[in-house]
Amino acid sequence: MKLLQRSSTIWRNLLKPLDLGSRLSSVKGFLSLLLVGVFLSLAVAACNGGNGGEASAPAGGASPVAASSKDVDLTLVSFAVTKAAHEAIIPKFVEKWKQEKNQNVRFRTSYGGSGSQTRAVIDGLEADIVHLALALDTQRIEKAGLIQPGWEKEFPNNSIVSKSVGAIVTRPGNPKNLKTWADLGREGVQVITADPKTSGVARWNFLALWNSVIRSGGDDKKALDFVTQVYTRNVPVLTKDAREATDVFVKQGKADALINYENEVVLAQQKGEKADYVIPDVNISIDNPIAIVDRNVDKHGTREVAEAFTQFLFTPEAQQEFAKVGFRPTNEEVARTKEFKDKYPDVKTLSTVQDFGGWSEVQKKFFEDGAIFDQIQAKR
Repeated sequence: MKLLQRSSTIWRNLLKPLDLGSRLSSVKGFLSLLLVGVFLSLAVAACNGGNGGEASAPAGGASPVAASSKDVDLTLVSFAVTKAAHEAIIPKFVEKWKQEKNQNVRFRTSYGGSGSQTRAVIDGLEADIVHLALALDTQRIEKAGLIQPGWEKEFPNNSIVSKSVGAIVTRPGNPKNLKTWADLGREGVQVITADPKTSGVARWNFLALWNSVIRSGGDDKKALDFVTQVYTRNVPVLTKDAREATDVFVKQGKADALINYENEVVLAQQKGEKADYVIPDVNISIDNPIAIVDRNVDKHGTREVAEAFTQFLFTPEAQQEFAKVGFRPTNEEVARTKEFKDKYPDVKTLSTVQDFGGWSEVQKKFFEDGAIFDQIQAKR
């Protein structure tokens, strides 16, 4: 625009000596005006095409922000136990994107409890991508207007990018011979788990216990009797989150069993911690979704690279990294390899949250104020 303004000023000064009324009839006057027009046209073209002008949207709908820069920043917000996997995957994607697009991607990452990460994003943490422990948390960000409805269908496997199952962690040698969820209801067995009202992990734990009765032929009444027995008689303390539950069991040495994710136990073993555990034959698939935070990627101009990274997480190359640190592969090609088939044997009877109507129904039935879990707690 500055170039255009300077050009216009110059040609206005040149035109001042011209008496347009007397010159238009002469060839000389005509040629003078023609030259003025040509030079003004060139000045305008230089302004619109130069680096000083506003960037126009690139072809194909790519973001002008991302397309006009050699570097792009991407913010990934995830729940804590995915950190090891993402730290292995991110450099692979960065290298791939550099080769394909000649653009450097710099990742900002944040890891923590799924519930607290959800609140942080709603409160202003400008995540481009969220990878959370349960779809209920992603739905809360959607309700806050940051994620567009239909995010579940944007990526493979209903956007479930990592998964696990429930595990019973025991004392060395499993002295209480705990093999099934029903064993956690036996008299004299103490169990550590977090509070489902404050912990996403604990909601999966509760659902695993309830599901074990339903999938074994019981009805809601029998399931209610069983989980009431476990929580009122066998759970000495409800911790605020899964990390505190682990500390109470491992560091404080309390109780006979800890309910946890299989992937957490596998990762602990890889770090040199001793952990005996059992995967019950009747179990729940602990599904962790991923989603693009639409409002933020549009603001940052990062949609193209955010979608590419999210797609990359479903590839065999990325799924192998998830599987190495304890997650069951969502990619069937990876799941069928001998390494991971031996590491993650099939669960005989595996349910999903969809069998209970999805997280909205589960939350309403079990965990809203005054719902089933509050009724159980009133009996403690």
